[in-house]
Amino acid sequence: MPGQDIGPTVTELLAELLSLDDPKFRQVNAKHGDDHGVNLSALRAIARRLKTQHELARALWATEDTAARLLALLICRPKLYERDELDSMIRDARTPKVHDWLVNYAVKKNPHSEELRLLWIDDPDAAVASAGWALTTNRVAKRPDGLDLSSLLDVIESDMKDAPDRLQWAMNHCLAQIGIEHADLRARALDIGERLRVLEDYPTPPNCTSPFAPTWINEMVSRRS
Repeated sequence: MPGQDIGPTVTELLAELLSLDDPKFRQVNAKHGDDHGVNLSALRAIARRLKTQHELARALWATEDTAARLLALLICRPKLYERDELDSMIRDARTPKVHDWLVNYAVKKNPHSEELRLLWIDDPDAAVASAGWALTTNRVAKRPDGLDLSSLLDVIESDMKDAPDRLQWAMNHCLAQIGIEHADLRARALDIGERLRVLEDYPTPPNCTSPFAPTWINEMVSRRS
C-alpha cells in the first residue's frame, strides 16, 4: 500500500549494528569467545523497536553475523521453527552467546524441544551435546517426571571431568540442579562434585555464587530454607 512503513531492511539493520560496534565491547567479548562489539542493551532496544518479526529474524540469522543473529533471536517467534531448522541452527551457532540465546530464547520455547534434547545430548559435537544438557537441566528444574536422574548422575560422574569446557559447564549445571531440586539425590550430587572438583577455582565476582557444584548446591538450598 502507498505510504506503508515496511520497516528497515536487513542491509539497513546490519549497517546500524556496525555503527554500534564498540572496540572496547568487542575486546571484552573476545575473551569469552564472542566476536561482536554491540552493547546488549542497545541490541535489546532495537529489538523492542522492531517487535516480533519472524521472517526478518530468519533473514538476519542467514547473514551469519553474530550481532545480527543475537537480534534475530530477540525478534523471532520460537514456536514457528521446525525441528530440523533448529538442529541446523545449533550446529551453526559457534559463538557462546549465540549458542546460549538460541537454546534459551528459541529452543526451550519450541514444541520440538524434547525431541531435540534427546537428539543432542549424546551428539559427538561437544557444543551440540552441551545444548542437550542445557535442555536436560531445564527439565530437571521444571519437569523432572520421566527423567532417570540417577543415570544422569552416572554419566556426569564418568564423563564431566574430561569433557570440553562448554559441555563440562552444562553437565556441571545439571549436577548442581539435581542437587538443588532433589533432596534424595543431594548427597550423591555433593559427593560427585567434591570428588571431581570441576570449576573449583573458577573466578567468581563478589556477591556471586561459585559454579563449583557443592558450593552452588549448598548456597541455593540454604537460601530456600
